[in-house]
Amino acid sequence: MQYLFYHAELIPFLSFILAFIITYISIPSLVDVAKAKHLYDEPNGRTSHHENTPSLGGMAIFAGFIISIMIFLYIPDIPYIQYVIAGVIVVFFIGLKDDVMVIAPLTKFIAQLFAATIIIDLGGIRLHGLYGLFGIYDIGYYGSDLLSIIVIIAIVNAFNLIDGIDGLAAGVGILASIVFGTWFYLHGYIQLAIVACAMIGSLIAFFWFNVYSKKHKIFMGDIGSLLLGFIMAIFAIKFNDLNGPIVADPQRFMSAPAISVGILIVPIYDTIRVSIVRLYHGRSPFSADREHVHHYLVDLTGSHKKSTFIILAVNVIFIIIAFLLSDLRIYQLTLILLGLAAIVSYIPYYLVQKKRRETKKNV
Repeated sequence: MQYLFYHAELIPFLSFILAFIITYISIPSLVDVAKAKHLYDEPNGRTSHHENTPSLGGMAIFAGFIISIMIFLYIPDIPYIQYVIAGVIVVFFIGLKDDVMVIAPLTKFIAQLFAATIIIDLGGIRLHGLYGLFGIYDIGYYGSDLLSIIVIIAIVNAFNLIDGIDGLAAGVGILASIVFGTWFYLHGYIQLAIVACAMIGSLIAFFWFNVYSKKHKIFMGDIGSLLLGFIMAIFAIKFNDLNGPIVADPQRFMSAPAISVGILIVPIYDTIRVSIVRLYHGRSPFSADREHVHHYLVDLTGSHKKSTFIILAVNVIFIIIAFLLSDLRIYQLTLILLGLAAIVSYIPYYLVQKKRRETKKNV
């Protein structure tokens, strides 16, 4: 173990391996327990699956992630991790209760608010300003509090919303963790890279069972999606903070907030789009429906797997665009990314509507 402390660059890789192994060996047992106790996600009118499927995959993701970071993190180098773990535990239990017994949205929101407050006010994981957006930097302590809470809760729920087809939420989480983790690693933030690699390992193991396994197929449930969103929010905040105006790094990204939008474009834009659509039709933005882009793609392709990989490929393109245009101002790059997302997301909607019109004509 002493050897590892002198070769810290190896630890993220080991964190990945351990998280993968723990998650991989945990899932078959969880599937057996879920089947024995009838803990299923049952198909309904808006879901994209047709069979009862265990939805406790988030427990395996949680186990692989937490055990790995607890073993490999060097706490003195990342003292705020204790508050991250406390927040993760809060998110875990509220997700568990929602997976087993559906809870009221207000209760879930209060729990998310509590978890966010822990890492913001105790852990100091916060957005310290607008990083030059519209020329504004400092927004004060309470402004920082409010902005950080909004961002965390928005990202947490955005991942919860895109968890509608096999592999999508996990795939986006893997992709985002690779990008954030690589940046942390290359800039010497090894402890954050360890956290990212633990998340990657857990998610890849889950992804295999969720997408490819027939005998032990499992969903991540609210435990997984809330945990995933919570950690992605932390990565985004730290990425922005470490690229802030007071950081003496000539290679820092002045448009880091916009780059974060590019990395997380799938959950961010889809949440914005469905909220607008629901409000336009006089429904609550929190109501359930089949208006997500991934639902349209499933209707077009007839396949969860194809739909997921199409969305992930598009996400990669957006990440590349965000980094290539990183010299632009924050608002310029953000508008470009959201504008492109609007165009790209309209394509499957248009094709589905066209397909439905043709079907009606033939009938």
